[in-house]
Amino acid sequence: MPRFALLLEWNGAPFLGYQRQPNGPTVQLAVEEAVRAITSENVVVHAAGRTDTGVHALGMPVHFDLSRTFDPFRLCEAINAKLKPKPVAVLSCRTVPDDWHARFSCLGRAYEYRILNRRAPLTLEAGQVWRIMRPLDVEAMHDAAQVLVGTHDFTTFRSVHCQSVSPVKTLDRLDVQRVGERVLIHAAARSFLHHQVRSMVGCLSLVGQGRWSRDDLAAALQAKDRCKLGLNAPPDGLYFTKALYPGDDDHGCEHTTDFDA
Repeated sequence: MPRFALLLEWNGAPFLGYQRQPNGPTVQLAVEEAVRAITSENVVVHAAGRTDTGVHALGMPVHFDLSRTFDPFRLCEAINAKLKPKPVAVLSCRTVPDDWHARFSCLGRAYEYRILNRRAPLTLEAGQVWRIMRPLDVEAMHDAAQVLVGTHDFTTFRSVHCQSVSPVKTLDRLDVQRVGERVLIHAAARSFLHHQVRSMVGCLSLVGQGRWSRDDLAAALQAKDRCKLGLNAPPDGLYFTKALYPGDDDHGCEHTTDFDA
């Protein structure tokens, strides 16, 4: 059975996340229905990561198996045609070995969180960024963020609905930078807990506004208690940017990172 890998981009606003749900639209369901309409085959589309309601993706690898061969370019074009008008696009399509798996072959994942730091309301980017009106001290945010880099028990930054076996994760990168009115937070790790990035961003925003210090963030981490979380950022500004696989040179971040388990 040929295995096909797609690279997906989507606007998460109208979806209940990536994973198929019984009560609403999801990205996985949209792609599976498009493939079925073309091939008459029921497929399961596996992704490198799961995203929540309202979270976006710039380059999410997925894969599925078919019983017969298709030209990857034509399959890509056909899926895109069937996905319309849903805000999901197939950026590329290729065949991969039978043992390649979008999730289990993945060595690392990268996210970007976008904050628009201005008083004016959102217009063109409504639902695409988190607007914070108060001025943010980006240098203080970046300095505090380094407290979270490394291997820690991230219970404080973990959703109560998280299904991960352990709260211990290794965060390889958490950088904060300003580009004009935009404040961008880049996070990279082998894997993340449910709501981990949004929880970290929410607390960093408190640091940027002067409501928390670096020590407050460190105390929240050490507490290992979800009740000590300062703020959980909204999903609007969160983007899955890239996944790392064996043979890749980097994971789409500024620094090279070792993703060994």
